Amino acid sequence: MQQWSRWLGRALVVAALLVPRAAAFAHAQAAAQPAPAICTSAAQPELAVALSRGIARALRGRSSVVGIAADDPEEGIRCRYHQWRDFHSASVIKVITLGALLYQLQQAGQSLSPEQAALATAMITESDNDAQDELWNEIGMPALQAFLNAAGMNHTVLGQDDFWGLTEVNAHDELRLLRLLITHNAVLDASSRRYALTLMADVTPWQRWGVSAGAPADVTVHLKNGWLPDPDTWDINSIGDFTHRGADYSIAILTRGDPDMDYGVTTVEDIARQINRALADGDADDPGGAALAPEPFDHLVYMQWRFFN
Repeated sequence: MQQWSRWLGRALVVAALLVPRAAAFAHAQAAAQPAPAICTSAAQPELAVALSRGIARALRGRSSVVGIAADDPEEGIRCRYHQWRDFHSASVIKVITLGALLYQLQQAGQSLSPEQAALATAMITESDNDAQDELWNEIGMPALQAFLNAAGMNHTVLGQDDFWGLTEVNAHDELRLLRLLITHNAVLDASSRRYALTLMADVTPWQRWGVSAGAPADVTVHLKNGWLPDPDTWDINSIGDFTHRGADYSIAILTRGDPDMDYGVTTVEDIARQINRALADGDADDPGGAALAPEPFDHLVYMQWRFFN
């Protein structure tokens, strides 16, 4: 019995010594793990790794649910983070409305009327909801859906009745829309693309937050933002095309579950600064590989809210 007690005591001492060492080893192994492959590039793998780390760092500790899609075909860099996750569109739907209007007119061989041009300008540059209402109803649901089909935005679900701000969007489809505006395609002709980009470059100054954060002065930012409150949380979205000395890139950042508007804007802008620095300047802020824990999935209650921004 005494021998057994002595053996047990030694075993406990050994275990006490090994547990902290094992924990330290596990921590070191976790720290050595590479950054999540949010961004990839065959041409610039080191920049893609650095950008992945920068985005991971910007997301760390944020309570927002986030979806990201960004592409720079010229530099061969693409970023994806929860690109299939659904979000309420809020006012980024207005770019879809504009695209559907232009597509509908092209199909009919018509030009924008002065009234339509005035509504489109107010809808995009000032995020005017009354203008959105008028154009949404004038275009009609069949034509809006026809545009989504033509654009290949197969995962976008239009808000029913007048609840256009509750359209379900994801970063993947929003990026398809953005690329449609800055590349030659069979959906929107050069005139339509130029018109849409001109309006998005002329958004009123107080609404020029979001994906524009960190963009250099010599980059032209064409953007549209959306913000949607509910009694407990906010949806904050920002999408944009960037034209820069002939090299164009696109960023879509969607969020939900933000405790307030400022928090959501900060989340979007912290991510956008990392992407703009990498894509516009070919540089990325990379102090080292911080791993990103997976986000929990949650679903906002489908709310009957009329005043979308």
